[in-house]
Amino acid sequence: MAAALRRVDDRADRLHVRLDRPEVRNAIDKAMVGELHEVCAELEARPRILVLSGSERVFASGADIAELRERGRDDALAGINSRLFERIARLPMPVIAAVDGWALGGGAELAYAADFRLAGENARFGNPEVGLGIIAAAGASWRLKELVGETLALEVLLAGRVLDAPEALAAGLVSAVHASSDLVGAADALADRIAEQDPTAVRYTKQVFRAPRAAHPDIDDLAQSVLFESPAKRERMTAFLERKKR
Repeated sequence: MAAALRRVDDRADRLHVRLDRPEVRNAIDKAMVGELHEVCAELEARPRILVLSGSERVFASGADIAELRERGRDDALAGINSRLFERIARLPMPVIAAVDGWALGGGAELAYAADFRLAGENARFGNPEVGLGIIAAAGASWRLKELVGETLALEVLLAGRVLDAPEALAAGLVSAVHASSDLVGAADALADRIAEQDPTAVRYTKQVFRAPRAAHPDIDDLAQSVLFESPAKRERMTAFLERKKR
């Protein structure tokens, strides 16, 4: 893996990737985008839990401004970051963002694309794009209101509000706040709990959960019809019944 990302934990059930451009506060440039696409391709072919982290001082400070300044209409229409973050959101297995320090602009949008967000005590979430003459076009303009509600989302998107860790927790943007030194351990503990479940059922549940309202209840019934025929269902239910007898 090239220098923009660091593979820090690679197991049968998970992959932990750290954003690793400390000299530019983990700014997301085209090289990092390319490497994250490679990670997605790997996890689409071999589904595993993905853990994303930065450092205690910064998760990701946003898109690389030097690159962003030079991008034009065609780059915007190509959706360089938006297509990547949507691909991450659609990964078969859950994605956990362990966020400490700054998560700004595209860095915040990367965290919003995850299924779970855990915060370190120094986490800060913000979308300052309008101050730079652009919009938050890689997911924040629609994901954030789904996560925290319209009123707070508009404060972040239009008025430059930055949410610290306690505010993010109160708003439901993150599920827990941990000491910075404990954050990666907490992400691993969450991954452990997910890994204890049946992986096929986890994948189908994520797919059904993310489906549009119009797809229900048909998609629920189709997923359940597959799972009802799976060996894991019989094995796990048999084990449950045998434990009850003891």
